Amino acid sequence: MSESFDQLVSVMTRLRADGGCPWDREQTHDSLKPYLIEEAYEVLEAIESGRAEPLQEELGDILFQVLFHAQIAKENSHFDIEAVLKTTIDKMTHRHPHVFSKENRDGEGASENVGLDSKMVLARWEALKKKEPRNKFRKSALDGVPSTLPALLRAQQVQSRAARVGFDWKDLRPVYEKIEEEKRELQEAVDEGVQDRIESELGDLLFSIVNYARFLKVNPEDALRGATGRFIERFHLMEKDLKNTGQIFETLSLDEMNDLWEKAKSKLA
Repeated sequence: MSESFDQLVSVMTRLRADGGCPWDREQTHDSLKPYLIEEAYEVLEAIESGRAEPLQEELGDILFQVLFHAQIAKENSHFDIEAVLKTTIDKMTHRHPHVFSKENRDGEGASENVGLDSKMVLARWEALKKKEPRNKFRKSALDGVPSTLPALLRAQQVQSRAARVGFDWKDLRPVYEKIEEEKRELQEAVDEGVQDRIESELGDLLFSIVNYARFLKVNPEDALRGATGRFIERFHLMEKDLKNTGQIFETLSLDEMNDLWEKAKSKLA
C-alpha cells in the first residue's frame, strides 16, 4: 500500500484508540449508516458539479467511511482493511477473466477478447457471480438488490436483473404503451377515490416510467434530481422577480404565477 494510505489507516486507528476522539470511539456499524449514505450522495453532487477538486475531497470522505467500518470490524476480530482489499482484488480478478486470466496476463489469450462487447462481459460477470460461495444460496435472479436503495434506483436494478434472464420487452413501443395503460388505471383509481388503490396505481406508473428510462439508457435518479434542481433554480428566480416588484406569492392568481414561471423558465433555458 502507499505511504499516504497507510497514514490514513493510522489516523483512523488513532481516533478509535484509548485517548482518541470520544465521538469516533462511540460509533458502531449501525450508527455510521446515515453518514455513509450522506457521503455517497455528496460524491454524486461533486460529480455533477463537473469540478475535480470537490470530487477529490468527497472521495476521500467516503474512503474514510470504509476505513471506519473496517477498523470497527478489526476491533471485533471480524476482519481488517487488508482483508477487505484482498477480497475485492480476488472478486474483481475472478469476474474479469478476459483481462486477468493467465493467458491474457501473458498476452497469449488476447484473441479471446476480439469481438467481446460490454453486454457479453456483463453476461459473463453474472454467470461467474452466481458460482461464488456467497451467492450459492440465492434462489432468485432478483436476490441481492438491497431493499435500502432509493426507490427509483431499486426499481431500475430489479428490472435490469429480470432483463438479464430474458424477462423484458423486445423494443421500446410496448414499454411506452405500458405507461399509457398505467396512467388510465391511475385515473380510474382517482375517480373511484380509493386511497389504497391510488397509491398502488401510482406506484405501477412510476415503475413503468423507470422501465422506460432504462430502455432510453437514462438513469431515473439522475433525471429526477436534475428536474428538481431546475425547479429550484426557476423558483428562486421567481422569488427574485417578486422581491423586485414588491409582491408575494400569496397575492398572485394562478395565471399570474404561471406567467412568472414561464418567464423564469425562458430565462434559464
